Amino acid sequence: MQTQANLQAKGKEQASSPPRAQIRLLVVDIDGTIAGPSNQVSEPVREAIRKAKAAGVRVAIATGRMHRSAERFHYAIGADMPLCSYQGALIRDPDSQKTLKHWSLDWSLAEELLQALQDQPVGVHLYIDDQLYLRELSPLSQAYAERSQVPFQMFSSAQYGRSPTKILAVSEDTEFLQELQGSLRRRYSPEQLYLTRSEPIFLEATHPAVNKGNAVRFLAEEILGLSAEQVMAIGDGDNDIEMIQYAGIGVAMGNASPALLPHADWIAPSVAEDGVAAAIETFILS
Repeated sequence: MQTQANLQAKGKEQASSPPRAQIRLLVVDIDGTIAGPSNQVSEPVREAIRKAKAAGVRVAIATGRMHRSAERFHYAIGADMPLCSYQGALIRDPDSQKTLKHWSLDWSLAEELLQALQDQPVGVHLYIDDQLYLRELSPLSQAYAERSQVPFQMFSSAQYGRSPTKILAVSEDTEFLQELQGSLRRRYSPEQLYLTRSEPIFLEATHPAVNKGNAVRFLAEEILGLSAEQVMAIGDGDNDIEMIQYAGIGVAMGNASPALLPHADWIAPSVAEDGVAAAIETFILS
């Protein structure tokens, strides 16, 4: 995939020079964006973010990860805005642990969804009060917990009635997950559930008001008093579409999901090539 040096897509006119001076908020995804297979942030990306902050740009993370799993990345890049986790369902300040926004699934709907997934060949994860609960322990779920570096508990009747922040179905059969997503979208309207794929092996369900675009809008407009044109967002997955659409500069990584690419203004190099650093250099530092 070729890196493109001019603005494109979203119906915007091509421009020879991006509006770098307007960017006042940078929002980045974690997996596939600032962190690759190593599960770490490279020094070139850290340095580029440090320079962006020195230029007066505020920095935030928007991720599908749990808050507790994403905190170390928040500190690794020196983010100075509240952390948007669970696709934006939870917006919390890691320093004070003050929760600014939290949208959870109504238990009755969550229970119905759990029943719908009961006989499906998928692992089911529930996230309640930033705690991971597994319906059953499988190698895939265990690997997920290890990569996320979070403890887990087995879901039991003790959790019934407690509203989850997110429900995740996980399977290595990505074609089946695609079919399951289509089936659930026919069963539940967008006013009932937000369904997205953060990774090909993950199908995630959250409150219908939840998506990264709404989370980034909250940070920009409600906290900082900025407009969308002053925001740059960088991501690689289907769950990044809404924030890429919202941002004045929406950047897709070179390793991005094909579904994300048409919504991006610019395609950066891949995560292995420190694409976030290249995007910062192009639109903020140049």
